[in-house]
Amino acid sequence: MGFGNLLTAMVTPFDANNQVDFAKTTKLIEHLLENGSEGLVVGGTTGESPTLTTDEKIALFRHTVKVVNRRVPVIAGSGSNSTQASITLTKAAEKSGVDGVMLVAPYYNKPNQEGLYHHFAAIAGETRLPVMLYNVPGRTVVKISAETIIRLSQIDNIVSVKDASGDLDLVSNVIEHADDDFSVYSGEDSITLPLLALGGDGVVSVVAHIAGNDMKGMVNAYQSGDVVRAASIHRKLLPVMNGMFAQPSPVPVKTALNITGVNVGGVRLPLMAMSDAERETLRNLIQR
Repeated sequence: MGFGNLLTAMVTPFDANNQVDFAKTTKLIEHLLENGSEGLVVGGTTGESPTLTTDEKIALFRHTVKVVNRRVPVIAGSGSNSTQASITLTKAAEKSGVDGVMLVAPYYNKPNQEGLYHHFAAIAGETRLPVMLYNVPGRTVVKISAETIIRLSQIDNIVSVKDASGDLDLVSNVIEHADDDFSVYSGEDSITLPLLALGGDGVVSVVAHIAGNDMKGMVNAYQSGDVVRAASIHRKLLPVMNGMFAQPSPVPVKTALNITGVNVGGVRLPLMAMSDAERETLRNLIQR
């Protein structure tokens, strides 16, 4: 099962008091849908999930579902390093009306591959929603192996993986051996084109906040056989993709949105705002 080719890992807008701002969230959703996003991932790492309370996450899921109104799939970030807490939040997400959930690999407690398998299997067994796995060892310290992903793909409602491992051998292995209807997304914008070339389905993007139509154009060009154009768009976007991670994410992308007139507020501690010099560098990058 696919969720579209270009999904955006949506930031969480805050007001001047660093509370979730639902009016700004509505405007951001419309901005993303008008600029190429075919699905939204809400309450993930880019949405500052570590600093959101459970109540804030559920309210965000409900609000996004209501505003989107079935125009595109809404995927809720409901995973954590606690299996039981993930089950509880996944059930709440299902009640909120989302179209799927994304489950990050457990962080900090460093389970082995068997532990990872049973963690995801246990959560999937408690929901009817389709599940996207999220492999991001740079943040979680643990890496879901290709073999574990392939094994998990045999569970009916585990239908997808967002891979930010940077390991194209792993991705190739999953695409080759997982069930045919299991979709594979890049979790890094700059790996989108190589992943498509391997047979992947698309990207869960950060840069799509400010360059959604370009990202969609790149994916469409590749899928229509115009590899030269797709590669040209990739090269043009690469400095911006890298700029979105020049500081801890989502600091740069929130700053970029504010610069371009989409007000999403600041970030919560322990993240910090960009300095004036960093902000000016980012502004010049976007303008170029």
